[in-house]
Amino acid sequence: MKKRILRYVKHLVATILLVGTLGILFGLYHGASLHYGDDPLMYEIDNEGPYVFYKNDSILNVNYVKGNMGEGYFVEEKEYSTDAEIRAKSYFQIDSTSFDFTIDTAVKNPKTTYSDGNPVIAISDIEGGYKTFRDFLINNKVIDKNLNWTFGKGHLVLVGDFVDRGWSVTQVLWFIYKLEQDAAKQGGVVHFIIGNHELKNMQGDYGASAEKYLLAANILGRVRSELYNQNSFLGKWMSSKNAIELINGNLFAHGGIHPEVANSNLSLEEVNQIIRRNYYRPYYPKTEESVDNLLISTAKGICWYRGYFKDDLTQQQVESGINTFNAKTIVVGHTLQSKVNRQYKGKVIGIDVKHPKDYHKNWPNAKSEGLLIQGNKYYRVFHNGEKEEI
Repeated sequence: MKKRILRYVKHLVATILLVGTLGILFGLYHGASLHYGDDPLMYEIDNEGPYVFYKNDSILNVNYVKGNMGEGYFVEEKEYSTDAEIRAKSYFQIDSTSFDFTIDTAVKNPKTTYSDGNPVIAISDIEGGYKTFRDFLINNKVIDKNLNWTFGKGHLVLVGDFVDRGWSVTQVLWFIYKLEQDAAKQGGVVHFIIGNHELKNMQGDYGASAEKYLLAANILGRVRSELYNQNSFLGKWMSSKNAIELINGNLFAHGGIHPEVANSNLSLEEVNQIIRRNYYRPYYPKTEESVDNLLISTAKGICWYRGYFKDDLTQQQVESGINTFNAKTIVVGHTLQSKVNRQYKGKVIGIDVKHPKDYHKNWPNAKSEGLLIQGNKYYRVFHNGEKEEI
């Protein structure tokens, strides 16, 4: 009897270990990880900012959150004319670094199509990870260690979801803003493609936002929905961006092109105009069929679509959207991949990978990847600057 019980226990333990191991392997394959080791600096918000708001058409309020939990917080606020040259600084707590930039109140919509043959580096879904983003750009020679632009006339394409989840969203957004200015001086271009999480922030949906930003908004005497609304400078700047662009024959969109979008007979410029005018309109499924509802749908919209990886699409369906806009490929984020890869005979390139987090560690450790396009060659580029053709 005792031997039988012992044998049963051994079988039970072996079964549990086998099932547990398979569960872990399945989770790792699908991007699961163990979160550990929060850095206490994630809760420090001294020098957080700047948070910039329009007081009226001619005056901007530039605010920095100062202080600490023990001694209390206060807001350092200055007013500037919108015609003034406004020098600003963004501070990053975890390694006590900062960068300077100039706020230019002239916000313009970018072009939709670019054709110059210059190299392209694309990365997506940074999710508020300033250090990860910065170090990837340094190691891939887009910028130097002093954060100076070194990519010449190249294109840096940011394929959505650079906000939410992380604790360095303010730093990431101002860093993109700085990079735009620095690149333009050398003939380069930074393309900030809007993803579904940028949309959520513009629409006041902060369900995926770090609690740090609730604290910052409260100290500023505001609610979180004001941080990126139409009275916020960063909100105004973000809402000028495109949802899809064609760069040297390659389309870039956070989600992708649903077959119904491919049949809409719209130009890329018209697609961007329609989506842009709906940036501050939260979407809920409608019974009425309209082009607006199609393009901003959370299932079929450009910023939300996951069909390349979740639906049973034919090669023809995939290519119809790409061919409609006279492109060779489409590069997308949004749907997590185990690595940067090409699918559908190379027509779809998925670049959403799990990136390291600034303020905590995960097991297994994530390592950033991106995409490099040089002429007709496509490369998977790594966090350390190495690359391999795909």
